[in-house]
Order: sequence, then structure tokens, then C-alpha cells
Amino acid sequence: MEISVEISKYPLADDYIPAIKSFIDRLNQIEGLSIVTNTMSTQVFGDYDLVMDTLKEEMRLSWEQFGKSIFVCKFIGTNLDPALNPHG
Repeated sequence: MEISVEISKYPLADDYIPAIKSFIDRLNQIEGLSIVTNTMSTQVFGDYDLVMDTLKEEMRLSWEQFGKSIFVCKFIGTNLDPALNPHG
């Protein structure tokens, strides 16, 4: 099963950019995921188990490395990667 997740991360720190950048950089290193980033969110597309296992680990690492932050996520049970259907 393929899924799509839209994630917005809100670090509870004055110097928030390193925490966001580190999270996105780590997601981009996972083979098998498609990642689309814009100024408001990061979208993750791929196999359900791979996406969920990756988010579980990366969110934990993020909290351990950077402390408190909020993750707001939206999930849909299909792959809406714009690269697969660029015109909607």
C-alpha cells in the first residue's frame, strides 16, 4: 500500500532552522521515498511500512537531537506524488 504524508515541523526554539533542515535532510537520504519540500511543509510519498517506520525513527532522532518540537501530519492512503501525475 502506498501513502502520502504532509508534515509541518515546529521546533520550540529560537534557532529553529537547523532542526527543520536536519529532519528534511535525513528524509531525503531514505531510498524508496519521494520527498517534496516547500516553504510550508514537507510531503513524503512511498510504501506505507517504509514511510511509517522512517517517520517513527526520524521523529525520535529529531526530539533527541534538538529537543521539543511539534509535528503536524496529514495522512492519505494513496500515493499523490506530483511526479507521478504532474498535471493533477
